[in-house]
Amino acid sequence: MNTHGIWAIYRFEMARALRTLWQSLVTPVLTTSLYFIVFGGAIGSRMQNVGGVDYGSFIVPGLIMLSLLTQSISNAAIGIYFPKFTGTIYELLSAPISAMEMVLGYVGAATTKSVLLGLIILATAAFFVPLRIEHPGAMIAFLLLTAIAFSLFGFIIGVWAGNFEQLNFVPALLITPLTFLGGAFYSIDMLPQPWRTVSLFNPVVYLVSGFRWSFFGKGDVAIGVSLGVTAGFLALCLVIIAWIFKTGWRLKN
Repeated sequence: MNTHGIWAIYRFEMARALRTLWQSLVTPVLTTSLYFIVFGGAIGSRMQNVGGVDYGSFIVPGLIMLSLLTQSISNAAIGIYFPKFTGTIYELLSAPISAMEMVLGYVGAATTKSVLLGLIILATAAFFVPLRIEHPGAMIAFLLLTAIAFSLFGFIIGVWAGNFEQLNFVPALLITPLTFLGGAFYSIDMLPQPWRTVSLFNPVVYLVSGFRWSFFGKGDVAIGVSLGVTAGFLALCLVIIAWIFKTGWRLKN
């Protein structure tokens, strides 16, 4: 394995994050803090708890997941899109580095940045609400699994995107609405039928539910189902990426 090549891509992507520290770190943390103030203060004063959990604490996993999904996709998509945009992708494709090693470099950096952001938001939440994490090992595992899966998804979007508008299309118009409708700020058990059944077709429900289970020991769906959906999505992304490099789709033409 070409560890030097992987490390070079990883180091370059991490350095790019430091150059755009305000956009990469400060802005998401400030935005999340505003969510705590608005939702925790305005709604929390009227809805004391959800399923026995203080409402302010209840929304913490959903807020972390919202940032994790959008940042994982954005970091990985931008990372592979810019070499395409500048034409340096051909140097990467002709370099003595395999497709797997290239993906490891880009996805590894995107995952690292997203997980660090998630942990920083978790620490920020402790200033606003009381927190407890009943299953810290499961929380870290779920955080990593979700970040890797959606960084892979972001890599696919970066390869697919033909311009900056397309690059931002999926996170802004698909992932964010699905997260808001996926139980980030409420339990889907609170929804009347048939909306509760409809919500089960939203894949983000399983991510938020599984992550919330690691905090409070309860979720909208079984933890095994949440892990299965996340792992299945990760496997699907790996298959698509393998096909992309095998055919050269949007990379070599």
